Amino acid sequence: MQSILAQSFYSEDLFMNKIAMKPGTLLAPLPPVLVSCGDMEQSNIITIGWTGILNTQPAKTYISVRPERHSYNIIKESGEFIINLPCESLVRAVDWCGCRTGSKYDKFAQLKLTKKLATKVACPQIDECPITIECRVTEIVPLGTHDMFVADILAVNIDEKLFDDKGKIRIEKAHLMAYAHGEYFALGRRLGSFGCSVKKKRKAPPKNKKGK
Repeated sequence: MQSILAQSFYSEDLFMNKIAMKPGTLLAPLPPVLVSCGDMEQSNIITIGWTGILNTQPAKTYISVRPERHSYNIIKESGEFIINLPCESLVRAVDWCGCRTGSKYDKFAQLKLTKKLATKVACPQIDECPITIECRVTEIVPLGTHDMFVADILAVNIDEKLFDDKGKIRIEKAHLMAYAHGEYFALGRRLGSFGCSVKKKRKAPPKNKKGK
C-alpha cells in the first residue's frame, strides 16, 4: 500500500533510472546574488552563486569566492559584505557582474545601480534589490578553488512593499530568481508552505438543521 505522502504528492513520472557521474557542483536551484563590498566611495559588486544559510542563532551565512576575483581582497581586508537579492528584472545585471571584473569597471556606474547607506556595515546596499543582508566576516575557510567567507548576519533590510497589512513578508512579491546549471529562472508557482505535509485539516463547521 502506498503511503499517504506518496498518494498525495508523488508524480506518476518518477525518475528511476539515474546515470552516475563524477563529482560536480550540480546542486540546484541556487540564488544568484549580487554581493557588494568596499565602501560608499570605492565599491564593487560580484555575482555569487555559492551562498546560503549556515545557522539560525546566531544568524550566519557564507559566500564562497575565488581568491583571484577582484572582490576577494576587498572582502578579506574589510571583513564586510552585503548580500543583495536581485529581482528577476535585474537578470542582465546579475549576469554582467559575473562576467566582468571590478578591476576594469565601476559596476555601479556601468549598470546605473544606486548605492544606499547600510545600517551596520560600510558597504553600500544596492537600492534596486528588494532584500539586502548585511554581513561581517568571522572566519575564512580555504576549500580549494574557493575560500568560504563565514559571516554573521548583522541586519536584513526589506522593501516595505513586500509586507502585507498584517506585517507578514510576502516574499513572492519580490520576484526573486534562481540559478541552475548555467541558466537563470524566474520562480514559479507556490507549491505549499513549511509544515504542509503534517498540517491537520480544518473540520468543516456543522451544517444547521433545517428550520434552525
